Amino acid sequence: MLSALDEKGCLVNLAVTIPERQHFTCPACGAEVRLKNGSVMRPHFAHINLKDCQSFSENEGPEHLGLKTELYRSLSRNCKVRVEQSLPEIQQIADLLVEDKLALEVQCSRLSNQRLRERTRDYHKQGYQVRWLLGRKLWLDKSLSDLQRDFLYFSDNMGFHLWELDLDRQCLRLKYLIYEDWHGRVHYLAKECHFTGDLLAFLRQPFVKQTMVSYRVAMDQQLLRYIQCQLYFQNPKWLKQQEAAYQRGDNLLTKSVEDFYPQLRPPQGPFCQIQQNLSSFYQRFEQFYNKVKDKKEQILYPPAFYGKIKTLKYKERKTPTSFKS
Repeated sequence: MLSALDEKGCLVNLAVTIPERQHFTCPACGAEVRLKNGSVMRPHFAHINLKDCQSFSENEGPEHLGLKTELYRSLSRNCKVRVEQSLPEIQQIADLLVEDKLALEVQCSRLSNQRLRERTRDYHKQGYQVRWLLGRKLWLDKSLSDLQRDFLYFSDNMGFHLWELDLDRQCLRLKYLIYEDWHGRVHYLAKECHFTGDLLAFLRQPFVKQTMVSYRVAMDQQLLRYIQCQLYFQNPKWLKQQEAAYQRGDNLLTKSVEDFYPQLRPPQGPFCQIQQNLSSFYQRFEQFYNKVKDKKEQILYPPAFYGKIKTLKYKERKTPTSFKS
């Protein structure tokens, strides 16, 4: 915990100041807490007896405490922010509450998908936006875990994306335009904002007007051999794909590499943080790559691009002269 009430009933924030030794109480449950200011962990408050407190779990490590502190110091320079804000209506403590409407949750350890969904749903029901910011153990590496899939967000400008926090580099990192290949590997772009920068503006990046970006990925010419091995070793995912092919009167083993184009595709749900219907995006994505002639590489774009291409072609069919001019 970074916050507690002092003997005068004033809220003390350890991200701002270290108070003198005195009696402190938990702002959520009113129980006594102790100020710990040693050489190993950052200064923090800890319940003397936690069993009666329903709000704080206090399994925070140095990374969690450090990230909350740095985020508060950074955000408080430009906007209204409160650390460990109690939200009685949903019986939660937001790690940081920005401008009374955006909850930032620093997640450094695993939690169940069910618990993540419950907490996210409660925030949304009360009109709060929530951004889950992932610590080192939850960073995206070579593939998306089921839990990471539930941390994904989506925007037309940056596609599927998620947020990471790096205490060593002192930055907030955005990984975006996330696509998956047939191996289950992820491909993406990344950008960072140092804690000395405008973090709130950076958090708005996926939803602001910006220059379109893209990236190229060479297609795996050995994909068929990989699929054969997966079927031989009875990989459930590929057995299901083969069963679906059989039902269509087809066989994966008779396919060519081009038949599996595009090899990179958007992640599939269900998702926890994404509320909009993405079916039209998936459809436009497939339609675009079905018409690509050179299948040796794939250029990945933001979702807005696929929608724009469809709109432009519609306009061209209706008014070819004005379009060409």
